[in-house]
Amino acid sequence: MNLELQKGSRSKVLATILLGIMVVFVIRLFYLQIIQHSYYVGKANQEQIKRLTIPAKRGVIYALNDQTPVPLVMNQTVYTVFADPQTTNDDNKIIDVIRQVAGGNARSNLKALLNNKDSRYQILATRITRVQADKIKSNNLKGIGFQEQSQRVYPEGSLAAQTLGFVDFSGAGRYGIESELNSRLTGMDGLLQSVTDVSDVPLTIGNNNINKPAVDGDNVVLSIDSNIQSRVEQALVDGLKRTGATRGSAIVINPSNGRVMAMANLPTYDPSKFNEVQDAAAFNNGVVSAPYEPGSDVKTLTMATGIDKGVVTPDSTYVNTDYIRVDDIVISNAALGHTGTISFQYALNWSLNTGFVTVAERLGDGKSINLKARQTMYDYFYNRFKLGQITGIEVASEAEGTIIPPESADGNAVRYSNMAFGQGLDVTMIQVASAFSSLVNGGKYYKPTVLAGVIDKNGKYIENKVTTPSNPIAKSTADQMRVMTHVARGMFIGIDPAGYYIGGKTGTSQVIKNGTYTSDETIATYLGYGGSEDLTRYVIMVQVSGDHKALAGNTDALPIFTDISNWMLNYLEIQPKG
Repeated sequence: MNLELQKGSRSKVLATILLGIMVVFVIRLFYLQIIQHSYYVGKANQEQIKRLTIPAKRGVIYALNDQTPVPLVMNQTVYTVFADPQTTNDDNKIIDVIRQVAGGNARSNLKALLNNKDSRYQILATRITRVQADKIKSNNLKGIGFQEQSQRVYPEGSLAAQTLGFVDFSGAGRYGIESELNSRLTGMDGLLQSVTDVSDVPLTIGNNNINKPAVDGDNVVLSIDSNIQSRVEQALVDGLKRTGATRGSAIVINPSNGRVMAMANLPTYDPSKFNEVQDAAAFNNGVVSAPYEPGSDVKTLTMATGIDKGVVTPDSTYVNTDYIRVDDIVISNAALGHTGTISFQYALNWSLNTGFVTVAERLGDGKSINLKARQTMYDYFYNRFKLGQITGIEVASEAEGTIIPPESADGNAVRYSNMAFGQGLDVTMIQVASAFSSLVNGGKYYKPTVLAGVIDKNGKYIENKVTTPSNPIAKSTADQMRVMTHVARGMFIGIDPAGYYIGGKTGTSQVIKNGTYTSDETIATYLGYGGSEDLTRYVIMVQVSGDHKALAGNTDALPIFTDISNWMLNYLEIQPKG
């Protein structure tokens, strides 16, 4: 009897143990399958779902060759060479091969990088070509891998460098077009996500599969004409050598639509070697980013304001004594001796400050530059001609400049008397050249632009529509200003070929340093146009300067304008009259 009880007890104990084990398994399975379900699904997805970013191609930048788009900035595939130091087995051979093939693109501390056995990823060389990558691969080096990247290449070298900008090593656009249009040029990366088997072979089923194609960046066409750009850059180089100036800028605009055909600055740089530039000032596009006092170029805008308001005509006269008093200051002419009763055309020819202060006075009560005169000048300079405003040209770091409002404490009669002949205001070349264009194109102000269109996905050039212009002055005013600047240009005999209609205005402006005008430095400019008697085809503005260089518009900037203008007449095939 005791034996039977003992056997029964053993069975119960064994059953209890088995039941307990089953309970543990059930609890464990409940914990793993229910409570920890999300955790293990995530772990599985990490193993089974592979994500691959599909990089978008950065848009190509084109210039125009006459009317045909030609690549100015393109993409080239390059490679980064990396090592897994934990799997390499012949470091000396790796070092020899990398140095021999990659040359200057190899890291200088290859031995130290490969000795870092705690790391799984060390970059050994960057920006090598496909040919170089294939040579390294042919050595069958264990633990060496390659990453494909894209870099910008420049078929035309440094042409239009400050207008273009560059792409840094992180892939971001810097300066110029590359920065201003960075989002358009970059595009949008795609994504390939797929559930795979143990061999990383994608499965055709699964809700986690994603195939999002990359959207490449826009291929933009600049209004820059590569031939005009090249000629302008060479003219600046020659002009700086001739004058001894160390800085120069020039812009060529089509006044019929506001499109910039050339924009150049010296010193310049090679965008493919941007990392070698010692002075970051070389990246700046002075045409749009460097406000300055423009000097006598602005006299054309003062005269246009007076004509448009009906207070003067080119033939109107005033009595010039070489000096004119405004409140407690005396303003004098740079060219003395042209005294007596003279016309405003004569005053423009000889760039007499007194004449344009007189125009400012006549905008008011005729005796002083009162509030009415100042408000009228501000309306024309700021609101109509857009001086002191961002133009919206598609180049990064555009500066605004300053036009002092007449109601402010500094916007007094003295300030506006100086503004009448181009001092006391800060503006950019793009602002002045765009405003001047409205004086010689029939009175229309076009927003300046460096974009002509795009190349669509089918390779077709789609040209942008011309923006609707504003009308800062009447056509009759513009027609008179075109004649006035043509007559002023005629003061320089024998510099233009016969049969063409050329006009312009010199400018020589002082430089403020440490709050005062310097006595040994000036900025020389020339602002003009060219074409036929019926149609203005181009506007050119040139500026040259240098530290402690006293330069003049007529001797230092005008010859550069003439060089470019005479070439433009031939390039645009403008037919001479007669």
